[in-house]
Amino acid sequence: MKGLFNYIVVALKGFGMGAANVVPGVSGGTIALLTGIYTELIEALNALMIPATWKMVLQGKWKSFWKEIHGNFLLALLAGVGISIFSLAKLMEYVIVYHPVQTWAFFFGLIIASAVYMLLDIKDWKGKDILWALLGGVLGVTICTLSPTQTPDDLWFIFLCGAIAICTMILPGISGSFILVILGKYEFIMNALNTLNWPVLIVFAIGCVIGILAFAKFLHWLLGRYERQTMLVLVGFVLGSLVKVWPWNDMQAVYKAEFLHQGLSPDVAAEAAATLATGGVPLQEATGMMHIPGAILWAIAGIVLVVLLEVLSKKTPQA
Repeated sequence: MKGLFNYIVVALKGFGMGAANVVPGVSGGTIALLTGIYTELIEALNALMIPATWKMVLQGKWKSFWKEIHGNFLLALLAGVGISIFSLAKLMEYVIVYHPVQTWAFFFGLIIASAVYMLLDIKDWKGKDILWALLGGVLGVTICTLSPTQTPDDLWFIFLCGAIAICTMILPGISGSFILVILGKYEFIMNALNTLNWPVLIVFAIGCVIGILAFAKFLHWLLGRYERQTMLVLVGFVLGSLVKVWPWNDMQAVYKAEFLHQGLSPDVAAEAAATLATGGVPLQEATGMMHIPGAILWAIAGIVLVVLLEVLSKKTPQA
């Protein structure tokens, strides 16, 4: 019973990781660190990347293989993550459509606070450190401004998104769902989860598996050899990419939400919003749609959430 209870606890921690990975700005790796399972998670992932581990399967040593990869732990964790992601995806899709300014303001607060903590973790700054951070910032701004608003829905691109996002999901401070925002596929994947679009979900999952097996080992090598430079580039990248989550980055979505609240159907609201976004809208009318006070409050809420997580993580001893 004690063992079963422990795995239920692991599943609950996985639920927290899944919730974090659904929200751009909060890293699943941070939640793993906070709840004390990060070390075992990394050990399990590393075991899956060692050829000797898979030789056990060929030799029929199933029990040894399962123990080596922390099978019960991974199974409980993935169950919690899966339940969390599927249950929260509908909520995320709803708030982005009906409350885009407040939602992206919340994400903006989450991301900027996470970036500040990443900066604070880097001690004894030197001139070259600033250059590494600036390089990341320029890279983030460039990718976000040059990348098209609409990215392909083709399965090859969904596979690529999964492969890239999964590598950041295990890094404390870097949000995998934020990477999906940058790639223009966050809302698409949330919709696929809500509608159970299995071809998309399966291809995305395969991309995640291949991505973590192919890149996680390199990622850990990179952090082992060049941890400081890597983190500097990453934090610069996160700050530079904030242009992508600016609450008023997509005014067409803001207009559409207003028309939906007025009772228009989604199709009519989308058409009217597109007309306004193309032809512009009088300043006094647009100001009423921008929800600036609410955006400020939700951004502060995002910042407070990250601060609370950081304070708790400092009090949590790691195994």
